[in-house]
Amino acid sequence: MVRRQERIDLLVGEHAQKLSERLQAHRAQLFPPDAKRTLRRFTSGEVAQLLGVKDAYLRKLHLDGKGPSPEIRANGRRYYSPENIQELRKFLEAGTKTPGTYLPGRREGDHLQVITVINFKGGSGKTTTAAHLAQKMALDGYRVLGVDLDPQASFSALHGFQPEFDLLDGGTLYDAIRYDDPVPLPRVIQKTYFTNLDIIPGNLDLMEFEHETPRALTNRSGSLFFTRVGDALAQVESDYDVVVMDCPPQLGFLTMSALSAATAVLVTVHPQMLDVMSMCQFLLMVSNLLGVVSEAGADMSYDWLRYLITRYEPGDGPQNQMVSFMRSMFGDHVLNHPMLKSTAISDAGITKQTLYEVERSQFTRSTYERAMESLNNVNAEIEALVRQAWGR
Repeated sequence: MVRRQERIDLLVGEHAQKLSERLQAHRAQLFPPDAKRTLRRFTSGEVAQLLGVKDAYLRKLHLDGKGPSPEIRANGRRYYSPENIQELRKFLEAGTKTPGTYLPGRREGDHLQVITVINFKGGSGKTTTAAHLAQKMALDGYRVLGVDLDPQASFSALHGFQPEFDLLDGGTLYDAIRYDDPVPLPRVIQKTYFTNLDIIPGNLDLMEFEHETPRALTNRSGSLFFTRVGDALAQVESDYDVVVMDCPPQLGFLTMSALSAATAVLVTVHPQMLDVMSMCQFLLMVSNLLGVVSEAGADMSYDWLRYLITRYEPGDGPQNQMVSFMRSMFGDHVLNHPMLKSTAISDAGITKQTLYEVERSQFTRSTYERAMESLNNVNAEIEALVRQAWGR
């Protein structure tokens, strides 16, 4: 019997079409086409924790008619919208003796913080890390721009964009960094349902930069490829405190340009031997390629570089050995807090949401609190590095 062979290009195309249609139906079920995605309201306890004040103080402000008015629900509990939280920050900042207590962003002389989140191997929690970091910094009062540089666009999906439906006419960073007729960066920036968080979504168009750059290098046309991301970000530098870039899991021209634009680098690592071996090869390639880029004139100095242990299971002996191994080699370059592996984070991802978006009532209390504590510890450590870079 002769086995019939199939054309893989047609087969893969058919599978992609089926999957795309099913994903669109899934999205329409979660978020109807005419529905605008919104962020939940936060309890007064959550807001007090975000602001670093007592819940009783927020209650007193409300009773005294000061600051925004929360929503009062049937149980008498107070709920604040993201806009309310920002209003509270402004109100409290106006009365504080220590500037930056409630609005911690840049001051005169502070440079824009551009954090690239990278790893060579998929499954390291890179996008999860980037999304939660961007959202937490926005909740904490920073003006944040999230940039999705990964053609797979998972970071975009977590923020409500489905590339094959929402970006039919472009709208990625590629439009602003391409060699022929680039558009001004503000034209590709989208507002999100998170107060203080804007995003530049990604899609397959980003691959064009990888294809066009060799031709531009051959023709010596346009500015050097490694300056293009930084030059684009310079157009909106005064509008943001922090940029978080989710890079693709490969070291191409796009990632190298992002690294050249960066002021800080966060490398996510899953503490398994194969992942660490993969990271070793990745770091060797980064060193060699960026050395060449540096010799060509790029500024390769950073405020900080840190390794973040992700998907960590404290009860896993081999993982603990690998974490100890990394700490013994890299010392302070490994963040003190790991990102725990959690069903709460993965369950939230099923509905294309982060843990900051979902209601805690959807989870077992201990599972939710354990995951949230892990996320907040990691993000607080990164925020401290940002403030340190500003001399605080």
